Amino acid sequence: MNIYNEIEQIRTLGIDAALCTIIHTKGSTPRKVGAKMLVLSSGQIKGTIGGGNLEKDVIKNALVQLKKKEAKIFKHDLLHQHNMCCGGTVEIFIEPIEKMKRLYIFGAGHTGQALAKFALSLDFEIFILDDRKEYIDQLKEVTAINKFQVDYKKVLPTLPFDENTFVVILTYEHEIDRDILSYCINKPHAYLGMIGSKRKIEITKKMFLDADITSKKQLEKVHMPIGANIFAETPEEIAISILAELIEVKNKPHQTSPKGRLT
Repeated sequence: MNIYNEIEQIRTLGIDAALCTIIHTKGSTPRKVGAKMLVLSSGQIKGTIGGGNLEKDVIKNALVQLKKKEAKIFKHDLLHQHNMCCGGTVEIFIEPIEKMKRLYIFGAGHTGQALAKFALSLDFEIFILDDRKEYIDQLKEVTAINKFQVDYKKVLPTLPFDENTFVVILTYEHEIDRDILSYCINKPHAYLGMIGSKRKIEITKKMFLDADITSKKQLEKVHMPIGANIFAETPEEIAISILAELIEVKNKPHQTSPKGRLT
C-alpha cells in the first residue's frame, strides 16, 4: 500500500481522515520513526504504527483531533500506559488531512481565465463554467482545469457544495450573476464572491432583501465587490486581487504550530 496515494484519494473524495506518524522513539518499539497510519472518520485504518493497545489509543486520539481540526503530538509510554512489554516510548504526530478545496469560477472571460490559471499553483481543484463555447475553448490547452460549457441554471443543482467550496461569480450579465448568487448564497461554502460596481452591489442587496431570498447577515458575508482593494484595473490584476481573498479565507481557520503540542 502506498500511503501517499491513499492520502490523495482521500483528499479528492473529501473523506475526513487523520495521518498518524511516528516522529520519535526511545528504547524497544514495534515500529520505528516514519511509520504511518491513516485513520478515517469511520474508525477504519490504513497502515499501522504498531498494533495492540498503542494503536487502539492512537485511533481514539486521531478521531478527537479530527473533530477539533487540530494537529497534535502525543507521547506514549508503552509499558506503563499500554502494558506492552516492548517498554519503550513513542511520540506520534497526528494531523487531520486537509481536504481538497473546490473552486467554482462562473464566467470564462478574461478575468475568469486569468484567475483559473493563477489558482493552478495553489491547492484548488478548479472548475470554470460558461455557456459560451468560444471562451471555454480558449482554455482547452490547460488540462489541469476542469472546463464546462453549460447552461448556468441547469448545472447549479448538479454541483456539490460543502465547507471547502469557493465560489467566484464573474459572468458577462448582471442577471446571470444574481441568479448564481441567489442559488449559492444559502449553500455551504468557504467563500462566495461576485464582481460588480458599488451600484450593482447595492441594487443586488436591495433586490435580495425585498424578495426575501436571504438575510442581511448572509449578504454581509458575500465578498462584493469582489477582490482585495489593490486598485486593480486589468483582468490579470483583478484576478490577483480575487486570489488574495481566496488565500486569506483558505489559510485563516485552524492555524496551528507545526510542532504541535506534547501530551
